[in-house]
Amino acid sequence: VRIVVPKPAGGGVDIYTRAISQKLAETWGQQIIVDNRPGANGIIAIEQIIKAKPDGYTLVTGFTSVLTINPHVYKSLPYDTLRDLAPVTQLVSNTMVLAVHPHLPVRSVKELVALSKSRPGDLMYGSFGIGNLTHLAGELLRLEAGLKMVHVPYKGETPAITETISGQVALLFATSVGVAAHIQSGRLRLLATCGEERAKAFPGTQTMIESGLPGVVVTGWGGFLAPAGTPREIVEKVQRDAARHLQGAELRERLGGIGSEPIASTPDAFAAFLKGELEKWERVSKVAGIYKSQ
Repeated sequence: VRIVVPKPAGGGVDIYTRAISQKLAETWGQQIIVDNRPGANGIIAIEQIIKAKPDGYTLVTGFTSVLTINPHVYKSLPYDTLRDLAPVTQLVSNTMVLAVHPHLPVRSVKELVALSKSRPGDLMYGSFGIGNLTHLAGELLRLEAGLKMVHVPYKGETPAITETISGQVALLFATSVGVAAHIQSGRLRLLATCGEERAKAFPGTQTMIESGLPGVVVTGWGGFLAPAGTPREIVEKVQRDAARHLQGAELRERLGGIGSEPIASTPDAFAAFLKGELEKWERVSKVAGIYKSQ
C-alpha cells in the first residue's frame, strides 16, 4: 500500500499521515509506504493518484489547499476534486495559528496590527505558496484589519517555516502540527489560533475572534482519498480501519498534542464536506482577487 503525501517529509501533513499509517500497517499486516511528492501546490501528487489503478493500494492524503482552493486559483487543473477522486475519510481537523518571529516587538494580534499600520508595506508574511490556505489566511488578516503587508510565497511548508524562524519574513499562518515544536522551543512566537474556539493544544492562547478579528476564522483539515472508481467495499474498509485507530486513545492523545483533532468521517460525509469547502473557498478567492489567477 502506498500513501502519497503532497508535502515534504517532516511537515504537518506528513506527521499525521505517518502516525495513522503506522497503525494501519499493524492492522493490515503489511508495509505501508508513505511517498512524499511535494511540488506545484500539490498538483504533482494528485496527478499521480488519478492515474493510479483504483484497487485500494494507492491513496493520497488530500487537504484544504490542494482539494478545495486550487480549483479556484488555477485557470486549468489536470484534475477535478469531485470527479477524479473517491473520498475515503476526513482524518483530522487542524488548528491554524498565527506565529511571528520572536524578535518582532509584538505579543498580541492587536500589537501586530498596530505595528503594521505604523509601518505600512513594511512587514512581510510568508505562505506555503500562492493560493495556499496559508496565503488566503494572510489575505483575510490583511483585509479584515485593513493592513498593507507584503506576501512572500514559498515552495511548500518547510521553507516557509524555516524562513520565518530565520527572520526573512515577520509572520505566517500555519497548521499548529507543523509549528508546535518551534513554538515550544521559542523559535517562533504564537500570537493567536484561528478556530471558533480556543485550541486544546494551546488553551492559554486567544483566538483571532477574541483578538478582535471575528472574520479571520480558518481551519485546516486532511483526509484520505483514492482514485475514482475504487470499489466501494475497499473504500469502506479503509475508512473503518482508520476510524478505529483515530477514535482510540493513543492516536487521539498523540494528534491532539500537536493541534490535530481526529475526525474519522464516513465517505459520504467527507464528500459532502468537500462540496461545502469548495463553495466557501471560491468566495474567499474572489474576495482576495486571486480567482483563476494562475
